[in-house]
Amino acid sequence: MADHRRIPNARLRAVRESEFQMSRQEFAQLVVRTGEGMGEAVGCASRLVAAWEDGDVHLPRAVYRRILSQMTGRTMRDLGFDTKAPVHATAPAIAANRPEREEPMDRRSLLVDGAGAALSLTSLGSVRDKAPGRIGAGDVRTVDRAVSTLYTHDHSHGSAALRRTASQALHTTYQWLQDGTYTDKTGKRLRSATGHLSIAAGWLSYDSGRPADARSLYNEALAAARIADDPALEGHAFGCLSLLAKASGRPREAISAAQGAQCAVRFFGSPRMLSLFAMREAGGWALLGDTSAADTAIVRAHQLYAKGPSSDADPTWLEFYTPAELSGLEALARADLDQHDRAAAGAEHAVLLHGDRFARNRALYTADVAIQHALRARPEPEAAAEAAGRVLAYLPTVRSDRLLQQLHNVESALQRHAAVPAVADWLEEYRTMTGVS
Repeated sequence: MADHRRIPNARLRAVRESEFQMSRQEFAQLVVRTGEGMGEAVGCASRLVAAWEDGDVHLPRAVYRRILSQMTGRTMRDLGFDTKAPVHATAPAIAANRPEREEPMDRRSLLVDGAGAALSLTSLGSVRDKAPGRIGAGDVRTVDRAVSTLYTHDHSHGSAALRRTASQALHTTYQWLQDGTYTDKTGKRLRSATGHLSIAAGWLSYDSGRPADARSLYNEALAAARIADDPALEGHAFGCLSLLAKASGRPREAISAAQGAQCAVRFFGSPRMLSLFAMREAGGWALLGDTSAADTAIVRAHQLYAKGPSSDADPTWLEFYTPAELSGLEALARADLDQHDRAAAGAEHAVLLHGDRFARNRALYTADVAIQHALRARPEPEAAAEAAGRVLAYLPTVRSDRLLQQLHNVESALQRHAAVPAVADWLEEYRTMTGVS
């Protein structure tokens, strides 16, 4: 087994504290922003910076080595890392460093995920293969069905096989808007449907580790919402921009976008939508470290959710926002507030409430359970290893770069407990499954 002795990295800590004068959270956010400027999508958090400085990670992954060198103007050796340490080509590293160019795809077929499950092209194929011409209500309904098809497959299997197909369908709907013939009423509905498809494509880009693409698509949806005078679409776009901003380490932007979403739908008649956007706001406050504001937004989210569903106002895309997701989003906020015990309990509750639905979200929250057990004031490494083992079971069927990144985060959190047999066994299994020698 590899040598897991911890040798604190005093050089990196000195650079962060003395030169950059930043907290670990601020430094992590700068890593994310620098990566975006370099075209690198990373999900660096304060706990990863802690792992570097505490010696849990002897040498960062290649993508982080490039970013840190760009940020500091120093080599890895100058930053105190062990450049002779073995570098494991983990699955997240492979995902982060793969080239942008993709192989051509048959327009009438869809990539099949690792489990062999294929998505029917009944709706998507109908959208992509129809040339501009007379566009009617039936064509708009086809776009709506395509969006539902994308979300249904994504909830169970992740985004890996869908992103390119969604982009092709979106390109076609823009051609319809540009060159098609339709009534004013149909045109307004088509604009809204295209906006919802743009959000779906943006979500798939986000889940595939392409935040810049996601931001562009969400902004396109926001523009479509305002042209079509569609407040629900506008709120959805703002809510997605809030999620993306939080993931990119920009808490104030996340808060502002979430508040914009609430403003857009305040008279729409859907307490559940308002609840979701209040929870997005809570996530931004938590990342900013404002416990009081986060608690206020969380309480408001629960109160709104308790008002129940609205069959007339709740959009179909909101079906993912179940009591399980409410609990899970609160758990993420508690984690950012360093309330690890509450975060672990909330994430476990989310997994239990999900039951057999939303496989990708169950996997992500199970990974959160493992991380929080490892980070709590009195760590429970055996419980962390047990939860981490459950996450690995999702890999054959769930294709999501976010899940791969979360597994990398689990590995980083568990490294400090590598002397515990259950943890050592999990680390070995994880490295075997991801092709590490």
